[in-house]
Amino acid sequence: MFELRDRDGLARIGRLQTEHGILETPALLPVVHPDPRRGPIRPSELAREWGVNALITSSYILSRSPEVRRECEEKGIHRALDFPGIIMTDSGAFQQHAFGRVEVSPREILELQNRIGSDIATVLDDFVEPDADRTRARAGAQITETRTQEARRLRPQGLLAAPVQGGRYEDLRREAARSASSLGDIVAVGGIVPLFEKYRFASLARILRAVRQGLAPEHPVHLFGLGHPMVFAWGALFGGDLFDSALYSKFAQRGALVFPEGTLPLESVREDFCPCRLCERTPLTAISTLPAPERETHIARHNLLQSLAEVRRVRQAIREGTLWELAERRALGHPALREGLRETLADVGIFLEAEPWSRRTLRLQLPESWGRPAIVRWRQRLEEYRASFSLRRSWPGGSLDPAKLARGPPPELPGSGEVLWEVPTPLGPVPVELSQVYPGGSLLAPDDDFGVEEEGSDREDPASHARMEEIPGPDPERLAAWTRRHVRGLLRWCWGTDAMALAEAPDLKVRRTRSSGRLRDIARGPEVLFHVGNDGLPRPTLRGGQELWSRLPKPRGRVVASEEAVPFVLAGQSLFSRHVRTADPNLHPGDPVLLVDQADLYLGVGQGILSGPEMGRFLRGVAVRVTAHIPPP
Repeated sequence: MFELRDRDGLARIGRLQTEHGILETPALLPVVHPDPRRGPIRPSELAREWGVNALITSSYILSRSPEVRRECEEKGIHRALDFPGIIMTDSGAFQQHAFGRVEVSPREILELQNRIGSDIATVLDDFVEPDADRTRARAGAQITETRTQEARRLRPQGLLAAPVQGGRYEDLRREAARSASSLGDIVAVGGIVPLFEKYRFASLARILRAVRQGLAPEHPVHLFGLGHPMVFAWGALFGGDLFDSALYSKFAQRGALVFPEGTLPLESVREDFCPCRLCERTPLTAISTLPAPERETHIARHNLLQSLAEVRRVRQAIREGTLWELAERRALGHPALREGLRETLADVGIFLEAEPWSRRTLRLQLPESWGRPAIVRWRQRLEEYRASFSLRRSWPGGSLDPAKLARGPPPELPGSGEVLWEVPTPLGPVPVELSQVYPGGSLLAPDDDFGVEEEGSDREDPASHARMEEIPGPDPERLAAWTRRHVRGLLRWCWGTDAMALAEAPDLKVRRTRSSGRLRDIARGPEVLFHVGNDGLPRPTLRGGQELWSRLPKPRGRVVASEEAVPFVLAGQSLFSRHVRTADPNLHPGDPVLLVDQADLYLGVGQGILSGPEMGRFLRGVAVRVTAHIPPP
């Protein structure tokens, strides 16, 4: 039903399979009135001229309109709306929030959604206001769970959106998310519209963080009511896959233009700064001259165009690995959203399991950037790496130029296996052998370090500076010693101490680029064991993977393929999630993996798409892309 295709941390590019087509996520579902004659943009126009293949409408409003209800029940919702794509129906929870009650039972509204042929039906949850007390919040979550259990029985085949309630109480939200994941096909985070409307993004961040802890990763996540383009990137950081928006139309009614950077009242517009296709025909400064009905329709179209474009921008950022940077730029659009970003980074534990092996670059744009999961994970791993050394000393050269490191490596002094030589970087002191490893090797940051103090060492020996300055230029023996130290450090960083013995082979060879001095290949004799990318990280060849497999204890680095999948792996085809039997729980997305069969026989190497705990949970899609494999028998 849901397939993960690409990702950046918790954010993912997915494919949601429905009876009326495939929806690529993250996606925005415009809210339309169940009477297609009402609203600024007809559903048929959304499909024909805007390329929208999914929308959402209210089955509750439909149920209160006898003529519209009769037409939808006779023709089906798709013909009644004249919309060929995917239709999701809401159940009336928002009306409960707005008016205090709804005049329909949960069973009636679910059965109505079944009759009209909704692709995604939604349970009528018990809406809990954010400031409700704990007793009310617990009751709302329990009522919603009971209704979802009944809805699942009433809808055994179609897709079901299971709401998550629980108010502002994080433990209740976690429990509700676990329940919704076990019952629904789509997990819908409800009760958050009031927080969004009042710009309480810090409170919303705490709720989303709690919900994330209880979610099953194989389900798409709908963030109900987060409809402004400035929040799409931020919502996607938490793994939000679906957004819905009536805001494009509501803001048009009051003459407000929405942009990814914020909202602008029409009366304040003095310049034609928008380059979108609508503004090419009718510039911003000319909108106010339109007749009132035409003006409202034009603004609604403009707002929807901006929203749809921002979702595409979010998808592009996920593919590039730059979603955190996009979210930071959007957070500058409103102080409350920036406060929400700060709260997001106050506890990044939920993001670390999905934090990728590396990215192309890491751009630090704000003081908050220093709290990103990539840097938190780096520092945690760095402390583990340092723990195996008894001394830390500063290398006085201080240069991160890899060519200089190749020509003038630090000396191998007596007892140097216990000494960790470090160079200063914007991330603080870093072991010299790891100075070109992501994120340090691909870091782009202003000269100003935003006031972050460099991490010092209370075990540094100041006399080491003078001794190193007295040492003459490199000789072959010292260069060979540095090469082994460099390779040893990279193998330890990626696979632990069990892999370090590979660096002690007497015929160890490396290849560095002539211009930059960067390490490119690690070989033993004529056989290349690892290719080293621009991120400074080694990736095993078929032979390198075999060497790791022989040294790493199970289940380290391994993904176990089912018996029926082995022939496909040996043919170089990707390993699908449903054919993963077990996987190293410490694997992160993008990690190199060792592919083995159920008897732990080596099959080849690949790149993980899912994290170790996610593998085997998705029923559709690829878990590992095979990069090299043993020839089939």
